[in-house]
Amino acid sequence: MTELELPIPNPVPMPKFEAAAFLANAGLGRKLMILKAKEAFFTQGNPADCVFYLQSGNARLTVVSESGKEATITLLGPGDFIGEESVATIPGLRLATATATTACSALRITRDEMVRVMHEEHGFSDLFLKYLVARGMRTQADLVDQLFNSSEKRLARILLLMAEFGRPGEPEPFIPKITQETLAEMIGTTRSRVSFFMNRFRKHGFIEYNGRIRVHKSLLNVILLDRPTGRGASSASLLGTQKAGEKVKARSKTGSKASPKAAARVRGQK
Repeated sequence: MTELELPIPNPVPMPKFEAAAFLANAGLGRKLMILKAKEAFFTQGNPADCVFYLQSGNARLTVVSESGKEATITLLGPGDFIGEESVATIPGLRLATATATTACSALRITRDEMVRVMHEEHGFSDLFLKYLVARGMRTQADLVDQLFNSSEKRLARILLLMAEFGRPGEPEPFIPKITQETLAEMIGTTRSRVSFFMNRFRKHGFIEYNGRIRVHKSLLNVILLDRPTGRGASSASLLGTQKAGEKVKARSKTGSKASPKAAARVRGQK
């Protein structure tokens, strides 16, 4: 009996894993979702059983105290994960509410699928780890900003972050739509103070708004770095030079003579 040797077929190569394709398409444990503005991804106290990847649109995280006071934690945009706490070893409850501020498209990934792909695909786990580290750094920067900066500078920083200044590529010409109440919640002040600062920013050419807000780079130079340039050079009220002028005026009223340097600064402001 003659034995025939059959050729051994070449193994079919497995397709290379692409994190971008994984986050763009539905599949096992993944579902594409479309949310309208003001629609919730999840609510505080719900089971933390999935992660959302925001493909387009904007959202915000809020938390409500036992007394009913609401505070905005952060704003989220395309490329952000929402509800990443669900990948913890022991599943728990949502600590915040995630709400769409504009129409959004997002990929809902179950906790089991998220854990699986993190263990099996190093490219994805690297991407997710980098996101978590960047998110932690942002949270730390927010805390430092809240502790040490004035409400005016905190507002400037939020506007610059929303305009994506400091990120690779060109900044957004307009920031996502946001109310002054939300801005006030984020920086820990009142809506009237936010309105006052916004009007002052617009007066000095740092921002423009007519329905939507456009942020100029001068806001970064003058408010965050204390370096007056261009039109911002005349913004005495934002750099503290207005106080120097007020001191000179007060001295003149009381009969004390102002120093030549102080008087020159006041004449320069006029």
